[in-house]
Amino acid sequence: MKIHYKNLEKSELANSAVSDRLLPVCEKFPLLAPKDLSVTLEMQNSPRQSGPDVFRVTLYIPRGRYSGVKIVKADANLYRALALISDLLLEKLNNIRDKDRVKSRAKARKVSRRSVPDLDLTS
Repeated sequence: MKIHYKNLEKSELANSAVSDRLLPVCEKFPLLAPKDLSVTLEMQNSPRQSGPDVFRVTLYIPRGRYSGVKIVKADANLYRALALISDLLLEKLNNIRDKDRVKSRAKARKVSRRSVPDLDLTS
């Protein structure tokens, strides 16, 4: 798992939080390897206006079975944004797996219909 920092100091606590949140999701999906995940932790604040800092977490899967999945969440708390990312990642991967399951069932039905000969039941 690659963790990038933008406008934020590297932290061992943040690294462990990312691992604690995302590794259980990787265990539920065997086709998703932790090395396929790229996580960017970013702090956004405006130099012109005072106000609370906003932490943004971006998760991107550049390769593997789930390539192209990108999730971005922001919150005033870095760890809350990370929790939102892990929940949304789990939901998105479940949706992808369900779509694959539906496609494979439809394909199996087509094959089974072709293999069954037409029976003439009129006689």
